[in-house]
Amino acid sequence: MSRYNLRAENLHLWRGDRHVLKGVSLSANPGEVLQLTGVNGAGKTTLLRALCGLAHPEQGRVLWAGRDVRADLAGFHAVTIYLGHEAPLKPDLTARENLRFWIGLRRPLTATELDSALAETTATTFADRPVRTLSAGQKRRVALAGLLLCRAPLWLLDEPTTNLDTAGQALVSRLVSAHAAAGNLVIAAVHQGLQVEAHRLNRFELAA
Repeated sequence: MSRYNLRAENLHLWRGDRHVLKGVSLSANPGEVLQLTGVNGAGKTTLLRALCGLAHPEQGRVLWAGRDVRADLAGFHAVTIYLGHEAPLKPDLTARENLRFWIGLRRPLTATELDSALAETTATTFADRPVRTLSAGQKRRVALAGLLLCRAPLWLLDEPTTNLDTAGQALVSRLVSAHAAAGNLVIAAVHQGLQVEAHRLNRFELAA
């Protein structure tokens, strides 16, 4: 079980003359799923990017295990996976090749592990096709396989059910629930709530 928590303290971030994050403070603990909600434009994606160190607030700080993530950003990224609207997949590689490359940058990956993750996300049947030939929903399932393979305790997910059918949305909820149940942390920006156990669920709403 993860011994760490993530905490944001008084985050302020501007985009040009727009004050996107206005003193945002939140925390996420092991075994918890924190759902970020808010209307379009409220700053959910910006907040996720600030939490994972891809956007730098003008004020405030993000702490992992009580330490400012900027003190060792590479080390923090090693225990974090951020999945945005677009999966980090190269169009001319197959799904399987993409996962070998993507996860291989983080850790050694066996063929058995790869096959297991593809099966769990029901991506096996199209795993050897070039990504450019896949539908948006199929690409999302490949990206979900990457989440499983990266072994990062902290998942930061931006609308993880985007482009998925009902079965795919249920899959995301199961994966998120299992990750949290193992003592890890999930922070997800959502419009429609994930179906996870009530005792694991917390919510944070961003004002417009």
